[in-house]
Parts: sequence; C-alpha cells; structure tokens
Amino acid sequence: MVPTYLRGLLCAGLLATAGAASALDRVTFEYGNSAGDAEIDRYGANVTFDWGVQWLKTGDWYLGGYWEGGLNYWDSDPGRTGNDSLVDFHATPVLRWQRAPGSGFAPFLELGLGPHLATESEIEDKDFDINFSFGSHVGGGVRFGEQGRFELLYRFQHLSNASLGDKNPGVNFHLFNLGYHF
Repeated sequence: MVPTYLRGLLCAGLLATAGAASALDRVTFEYGNSAGDAEIDRYGANVTFDWGVQWLKTGDWYLGGYWEGGLNYWDSDPGRTGNDSLVDFHATPVLRWQRAPGSGFAPFLELGLGPHLATESEIEDKDFDINFSFGSHVGGGVRFGEQGRFELLYRFQHLSNASLGDKNPGVNFHLFNLGYHF
C-alpha cells in the first residue's frame, strides 16, 4: 500500500513534468543491477529538461546541465524484509561535460545528485528505515546518429538516506541507459 502523502508527491511530480513538456529534451530507458551485497534489478524511464547553458566552452566541448525526473521499478527476492519490490521517483540536477552533438560521435561525462522517494523503505535484505534517499551518480557515454539524437550511457549510482533515518545501509547500482533526444 502506497502512503497517501507519497501518492500525492508522485502525482505532483508527474504533473510538473507534463506541464514542462514543451522543454522536454530527452527520454531514456534504463536497466540496472545492484552492486555489492544485494541482488536488485532496476527498470525505469526518465525524462530530461536541458538548461540551455554552455559554460567553460572550449572548441566544441562545454559544461552543460539538465534536470532529470524518473520512475524506477526495483525487483528482488523477499529476503529478510519480506518485500521484493518498490517504485522509486527521483528529480536530479545533472552536470555534463560534453562535446557538441553536431560533431557526429559526441562523448560525455556527467555527475548528478538529487532526492528520491520510494513506495517502500525495505527490499530484500535492505531496511532503509525511511522512504527518502539521496542518489548520487557518475557516468559517461556517447551521443550518436543524425544530430546526436541517440545516446548510450553508463552510470554508477549510490543511494542512501544520509543518516536521516536510524538505519542507513545504502545501495549501489550499475545502470545502463538508452536515450532519444528530440
């Protein structure tokens, strides 16, 4: 059962995303697996809204950024907690050092840090104590195709509640994204 306050936050996030659809830059689909002592598969979809800035421009390289919002489904065995799944919503600002996509093969590196809300506070053998966490990631990838419309991305992500709860086991993910730029 999803708590009422969490359903409200998820709906507000989806409405905000729908309201900003004119600025929608990219859609990505994600698959990942936890690293370390947990066996959690993660499936998701993300939308991004480019900030439209180019800082530290050097030739065809620059530092840009975007907002990412997404929904992810986590799947595992019940483990000690008895819970085998949850849904996670996030909103993350991301900085990206990138080559201009018009140059054909356009590699990039990125990092991001943002809040996550989950429908459950436990999965498999992990008891996070609260439904809120912070997700930080580093990643790299490449844009390709006509005008850089396609994107492949690898991320290493760490999620933890920053000791806001009594317990803070954290979890790490290896994530792979396939994206399409509009």
